[in-house]
Amino acid sequence: MFNDLSSVAAYLKTRRSGKPRDMIAPGPDRAQLDLILQTAMRTPDHGKLFPWRFVEVTDRSAFADLLNKAFCAANPDARPVQIEAAIAPAHMAPTLIILLFAPQESSKIPLCEQEMSVGAVGMNLLHAAHAHGFVGSWITGWASYDPLVRAAICQSEERIAGMFFIGTPALGLEERPRPVPNDIIRQWP
Repeated sequence: MFNDLSSVAAYLKTRRSGKPRDMIAPGPDRAQLDLILQTAMRTPDHGKLFPWRFVEVTDRSAFADLLNKAFCAANPDARPVQIEAAIAPAHMAPTLIILLFAPQESSKIPLCEQEMSVGAVGMNLLHAAHAHGFVGSWITGWASYDPLVRAAICQSEERIAGMFFIGTPALGLEERPRPVPNDIIRQWP
């Protein structure tokens, strides 16, 4: 069983993201989404800089148009099937949240710590979605790094940390390969 909510330990041991293409309605309602985002914000943040922002994508057709424009600009010889695949994420899952890294000026807190805080927010966002009975997925992909998408979504120095899809799984979740603990854990000295 994945995302076992019987205890915190059981959940963390069985946590599994879903595939955005396999997510269907319902997604979180307004009150649930607000709670999910508020929970995501309860994350380590050295200096209380809040170096992250959320963008809720409410007009999926407009987002698909943006992806189409950006993909075609970067790939002028793209075939229709490639364009269709590039814009498909715009229509996946009932809820789409874009997490932004919003670096803050600080003489004490380096950017690497701010980036780690954004990563922690992303993980908390998934945990919160799962805790509310949904499945979530964190995807980057080409659009997260495209300059036209960034210009349309971000302000100032912001960058896209990822797109978060939230919904109900249409199919059972499948395990993915996990590291062998002895391969990645070592002792010092």
